[in-house]
Amino acid sequence: MNICENLAINLKYYRKKYNLSQEKFAEILETTLSYLNQIENNKVDVKSSTIDKFARNINKYDKKIKLKSEDLVTYNKNHITNFTRIDERKKINFFK
Repeated sequence: MNICENLAINLKYYRKKYNLSQEKFAEILETTLSYLNQIENNKVDVKSSTIDKFARNINKYDKKIKLKSEDLVTYNKNHITNFTRIDERKKINFFK
């Protein structure tokens, strides 16, 4: 696996760990939903400065974690998830 694949796996893992939607996780990472989606689907290369920023922002969100940039790009088989979509959008019931 390459660095981008590992980053995708690890970001999905942390998003699931905190039970966050892509929208909310993108806010925490200080990036766009579109860019996070592309990263998680391994469609873009990510600069090391961006990985550093992501690690800092995850640490701000969870002060106990002490995550390093290297942790986001290192393969960890425990981080592989069967991820389902977490959607914050409210469903509208038209049949009230």
